[in-house]
Order: sequence, then structure tokens, then C-alpha cells
Amino acid sequence: MNTLILVLRIIFGLFLGFAGVMHFVKPKMFNRFIPNFLPKLTVNYIAGFLEFTIGVSLLINQTAKQAGLAMFVLMLIFLPIHIWDVFREKPAIGSKKIAIIRVPLQFLLLYIAYLIYTH
Repeated sequence: MNTLILVLRIIFGLFLGFAGVMHFVKPKMFNRFIPNFLPKLTVNYIAGFLEFTIGVSLLINQTAKQAGLAMFVLMLIFLPIHIWDVFREKPAIGSKKIAIIRVPLQFLLLYIAYLIYTH
């Protein structure tokens, strides 16, 4: 199980780190995920900073457990956004089918974050 957790930490550390950087490199790509009543650029940069920080922290043994908890909270915050996206006329990225697939994927990410936090 420790090897699995290490592999998950590396995969999601790299994934979240990359996603965090992309919030700064291509901020407009994330605009459709952010509800119109929120300041899009500010929310985007905050999300990017958090994703990058969590990603890097997953790669460091001393901070991985706390990063797992932070990843869990972040995925929990993102869950309503993905649910909202399913009911939009045009989803943020891709088709309606892709938007629907992203909802159970969020639950999988929550479970992975839980595993990292508890091990």
C-alpha cells in the first residue's frame, strides 16, 4: 500500500503542479468554470496557486499528509462547480458527456486525497 500511495502522490503532485501553472499561463482557459458573479481572474489565480502548492507539497515526504488533506478540501470545493457544469447549456470544457464524467471523477479524486491523507 505504501508504494501505491507514493505513486499516487507523484502522479497527483505532478498533475496538480502542472494544472496550477496552467492557471497562470492560460488563465482564460479556466474562465468558463468560474461563475460570473465571482472575480474570474482573482479566483483563477488563487486556484492556480493552491493547486501548484498542493502539487509540490504532495511530492515532499514531510508535507504529503497535509497536502492530501488540502487536496481533499480543494476537490470538495471543486465538486459543486463540476455538478453545476453538467446542468449548463454548454459545459466549460468538452461535451455534456465529458461534464457528466467529471462528476464521478471528482469523487475518485476525493478518495485518492483521503488515501494520501490517511497513510
